Amino acid sequence: MTAEPGSEPTFDLDHYLSLPRVAGLALAPDGRRLVTSVATPAPDGKKFRSALWELDPDGRAAPRRLTRSAPGEANAAFLPDGSLLFTSAREDAEAAPDDTPEGEVARLWLLPAGGGEARPVAATPAGIDLLRVARDAGTVVYRTDVHPGADDLEADERRDKARGDAGVSALLFETYPIRYWDHYLGPREPRLFAAAPPAGEERMTPGRPLTPAPGRALDEVDVAVTPDGGTVVCGWDTGEVGNPRSLLVAIDVAGGERRVLLDDPASSVGRVACSPDGRLVVCERIWHGDPGNALDVGLWLVDLASGEGRDLAAGLDLWPLEPVWAADSRAVFFVADADGRTPVFRVEVGGQDEGRVTRLSAEGAFSDLCPDPGGGRLYALRATMASPAEAVALDTAAADQEPSPLPTPGLPLAVPGSLTEVETQAGDGTRLRGWLVLPAGASAARPAPLVAFIHGGPLSSWSGWSWRWNPWLLAARGYAVLLGDPALSTGYGQSFVERGRGRWGAEPFTDLMALVDAAVARPEVDQERTAAMGGSFGGYMANWVAGQTDRFRCIVTHASIWSLEQFHGTTDHAAWWEREFGSPEAMPERYRDHSPDRNLDRIRTPMLVIHGERDHRVPIGEALRLWTDLTRSGVEAKFLYFPDENHWILTPPHVRVWYETVLAFLDQHVLGKDWVRPELL
Repeated sequence: MTAEPGSEPTFDLDHYLSLPRVAGLALAPDGRRLVTSVATPAPDGKKFRSALWELDPDGRAAPRRLTRSAPGEANAAFLPDGSLLFTSAREDAEAAPDDTPEGEVARLWLLPAGGGEARPVAATPAGIDLLRVARDAGTVVYRTDVHPGADDLEADERRDKARGDAGVSALLFETYPIRYWDHYLGPREPRLFAAAPPAGEERMTPGRPLTPAPGRALDEVDVAVTPDGGTVVCGWDTGEVGNPRSLLVAIDVAGGERRVLLDDPASSVGRVACSPDGRLVVCERIWHGDPGNALDVGLWLVDLASGEGRDLAAGLDLWPLEPVWAADSRAVFFVADADGRTPVFRVEVGGQDEGRVTRLSAEGAFSDLCPDPGGGRLYALRATMASPAEAVALDTAAADQEPSPLPTPGLPLAVPGSLTEVETQAGDGTRLRGWLVLPAGASAARPAPLVAFIHGGPLSSWSGWSWRWNPWLLAARGYAVLLGDPALSTGYGQSFVERGRGRWGAEPFTDLMALVDAAVARPEVDQERTAAMGGSFGGYMANWVAGQTDRFRCIVTHASIWSLEQFHGTTDHAAWWEREFGSPEAMPERYRDHSPDRNLDRIRTPMLVIHGERDHRVPIGEALRLWTDLTRSGVEAKFLYFPDENHWILTPPHVRVWYETVLAFLDQHVLGKDWVRPELL
């Protein structure tokens, strides 16, 4: 909700950090219980801690907290009898000392359907990080990491103990990639296990190892299981260095045989879902693209028996994500970015209507879809640009409906200002749009200074609440915030993405400047006092902006790319970027023409550089080189460095000092205030 003039809340960092962060939904088999995860700061304020909460699907009862432990809980999944499984690193009071892994290792716990104390039901030496349950049979499929060459979990534990006793932490790599986002891969490899559900008070057996020697095939792939528990369907990374991709495979739970359902050198597999009748599988199919063609996303429908597949929504000029099945297996629900929103859609399966798409919602950014087994309702989380995620209920067939909100922790929330949209045209006539946050009291008589936020991705858009880049903290300090979607943004059709493909410094930049022009043309916005800031690709663009124009009084660049050539050789998976820019050897001009570092001698704008040491997607070397280049060139700059954060700033104390530093930098250069160094820095 938006605050009424004169009743603005105190939306400061203390308030912001205390807000509950809702994520994920799980619906009981009978449709009567809805569970979500809620993260709040731990008592010492040093990290966020998640707990499971029960929400009322009918929208009448208040949210009820189910779990409470210092490590927190995650990965909620219901068994057929209504018992709730989850993972947690909480201590097992009944475990023998020798059976207790060192460190925070997530075990599998069960909370009885009728209430009572949660009890541990399974543990592995490396912990459990993915959990799926067969809807009818209750078969539990989980993923855990195991050392290569270890035949079972006991052998894995012995191997790990031997490394620890010898003081060895070294890793030997023989394949590429070796890193992912914030961690190095290995020495363990992810494997899948399937086990019968726990019976009575007994613990679950370790189960059958479904993937005895997968290598790195199961890194970051999705997993689904048929309702009868007989088949696991998942992505399977091929390990190809020059063409990283994943297959869609079906694994027989009883015998372990694996067969390929989709093998295409030009595409990979994303999210996977098995139909309630057990006959069909739907998955996100991601066409990689190349230097001449942009990445694309579709829904691929596969018959499990025959292996035959087809494109389910071939005419859709959006990217369908997070597919889930309707209760009768005759439709698939999904979300897709669309014009600054992320609505829910329904696509028909089978018969003459197959492929017909209906948009079920209009406003908001939806996720975590949970169809009611009764077939009449669809539960989801919905965020907006002015409100964090809340649970809602939708009708499963009505078009463009307003969902019914369900009581959710932390909501409703009042924000300090108002939200509107900005539209303009690019130089080639393409329609451009974005969101504009205006602080309370902004008017022609009191125009607000403007900060332009540049989103990451680059294949992304501003469609919902952001915990990483929250404009309302700036609005509370009197700033207007522009959240524009330039070329490469999702939700405006494939041609809009293609406009910026491999041309990051061209249309994405000119589109952003056109949107800034449209924002400052409004009487409530001060066209003279402006700043720009972005992270990841947005950080790249902030660096590019610095070398192209002096219109901004300062620039904040976070987790940013400075040299595209250097970035190619140090990022965690260079082949993904070669698909857009080509190889540096074959197409060097595409890297040099759009690399911000080539414009160093044109930069005059004060810059704040921010980076985390554990960022492997955009390695710290980018910030170090940028900082060195700025300082030796005499550009006024500061460098905020986080030794133990990654591509995101995740801990509450560091979130606090991030905003304190950014706001102090903006206040100094945009408002003309004295620089105030954050107290703890």
